[in-house]
Amino acid sequence: MRKLLNHLFTICVLSLTLLLGAGFASAESSGAKQEITATLHTNYGKVDVALLADQAPITVNNFISYARSGFYEGTLFHRVIPNFMIQGGGFDKNMQKKATSAPIKNEAKPSLKNLRGTLAMARTNDPHSATSQFFINVVDNHYLNASGNNPGYAVFGKVTDGMTVVDKIAQVRTSSKNHMQNVPLEPVIIEKVSIQNAD
Repeated sequence: MRKLLNHLFTICVLSLTLLLGAGFASAESSGAKQEITATLHTNYGKVDVALLADQAPITVNNFISYARSGFYEGTLFHRVIPNFMIQGGGFDKNMQKKATSAPIKNEAKPSLKNLRGTLAMARTNDPHSATSQFFINVVDNHYLNASGNNPGYAVFGKVTDGMTVVDKIAQVRTSSKNHMQNVPLEPVIIEKVSIQNAD
């Protein structure tokens, strides 16, 4: 009889332990911070992106602000260079440059590398001149990384799904237009940019 009671007691203790463990796991998972993501909806298809908010907070917040304001709706990938990158987010369908907010600080750092599939901010020769325009690296572009006296180009996201769309865009035919080179002959349109899991 004592053995039976001990056995039942052991089973009850194990069951309680499993239930408590499941409860803690559920609490931990529900409290876990979700990754901030973005989806670029284009006339060539969707591109899903993980935004690196912990590593480039200023740049990510800037991108989210433009996206949520509707700024990117109807803008173009206006500069497309095979085996390099595709750049967009600054010109409307008529190739007119859109008015932007103030430039942001360059958050480029050696740990954030311009590898294939990463998103980075476009800028002028001034390292701290980035506003709305960004590009997606089609190949590893190591010379764009921050190192030594090279301020680099700030990486702030990476494609998680849709690189086939990026690669397709990278192969479109281009020409010169409005004194700019590498402009797609047929518009590559960013219809909108949606943001998920951001505050």
